[in-house]
Amino acid sequence: MTTHSRGVSATIDPVKLDRLAEVAIKVGLQLQPGQDLVLTSSIAALPLTRRIVEHAYKAGAGLVTPIFNDDEMTLARYRFGADAGFDHAAGWLYEGMAKAFSNNAARLAVRGEDPSLLSAQDPAKVARANKANSMAYQPALEKITGFDINWNIVAYPDLAWAKQVFPGDADDVAVVKLADAIFAASRVDVEDPIGNWKAHNAALRGRTEWLNGHNFHALHFTGPGTDLTVGLADGHEWMGGASTAKNGITCNPNIPTEEVFTTPHASLVEGHVSSTKPLSYQGTLIDDISVRFEAGRIVEAKALKGEDVLKKVLDTDEGSRRLGEVALVPHSSPISASGLLFFNTLFDENAACHIALGQCYSKCFVNGASLSQEEIAARGGNKSFIHIDWMIGSDKIDIDGVRKDGSRVAVMRKGEWA
Repeated sequence: MTTHSRGVSATIDPVKLDRLAEVAIKVGLQLQPGQDLVLTSSIAALPLTRRIVEHAYKAGAGLVTPIFNDDEMTLARYRFGADAGFDHAAGWLYEGMAKAFSNNAARLAVRGEDPSLLSAQDPAKVARANKANSMAYQPALEKITGFDINWNIVAYPDLAWAKQVFPGDADDVAVVKLADAIFAASRVDVEDPIGNWKAHNAALRGRTEWLNGHNFHALHFTGPGTDLTVGLADGHEWMGGASTAKNGITCNPNIPTEEVFTTPHASLVEGHVSSTKPLSYQGTLIDDISVRFEAGRIVEAKALKGEDVLKKVLDTDEGSRRLGEVALVPHSSPISASGLLFFNTLFDENAACHIALGQCYSKCFVNGASLSQEEIAARGGNKSFIHIDWMIGSDKIDIDGVRKDGSRVAVMRKGEWA
């Protein structure tokens, strides 16, 4: 594949790639003059990451600190690493990141790794490494899920990922197709991406205002393989699109985003639900998930593919069998309409309504910024080392909002806003 001197594949549109970098800094983060930035990326995503760093400094960034990972190096650990090493993680690194966030550094992640990177590795080792990493990451994750700082995730079309989405195509064709899909979903395939994001954020805000106005007690999901009642936390607040972090900066944490979301009550989820898309988790594909909840907790879990990994995830800690997020996305969202399965939660969660196992977002409470961990727990907010979204929406799912008195309001019918 021919490349320019900057390492950008000649086949990936350089104008749109540059727009994505600019949107990440100006819309995703709204990076402030003098603000530091902690940036994580795969080495494969260097062409985008370099442009992001350029736009960060043009926006007045204090110091940008990039931290890179690499698929081949990750595999080397599984092939040659000592067994005892799989219970370790770089806690010192995450403590440093948490310290940076305490000093108001912004956080940006460039995603694009191979979704099935670890699918041929020992699931027990994968689970141990994931658990150790989740526990070590907690100090930094708390700053992110607590929305202390402005943060953002964007994606780059890595070859291994592109080949999974477009398996029948030649390498360069697959990469271009995935790049175009990312650009479209991220709204940078238009002349004025920043203006487009402004309008999109306003539309999402309209949805959140409607939902907050109703202040539902619960949501009832029904459809094939699904009859699920998700109680909502006391004093929950719906969010979507741009949000203001505790540091006062308004940012778009996920690019792309099509969801409005809030915090379920960790003890008030009942019934059964089936996944409508595969979940790509830490290099393992988990497909055809079906679970049953009692008093907020998953008491039964099955999956056609990746069940052993799913069950180990559910045993991570006390909160990993409970919900930390419920999100609504219309079936007609641009990502769903593309007809693509991205094998990447950042995209696939924006194609369908979804729920997340594990840690809740404290910002999804009225005056969430001023609540203590104890107050969040008392209102039904879940605590866990994990936060894993999986998709339960489709064009066959209906959702009712249930008020405290039991009366109902149609929220979605056949996957669309009612």
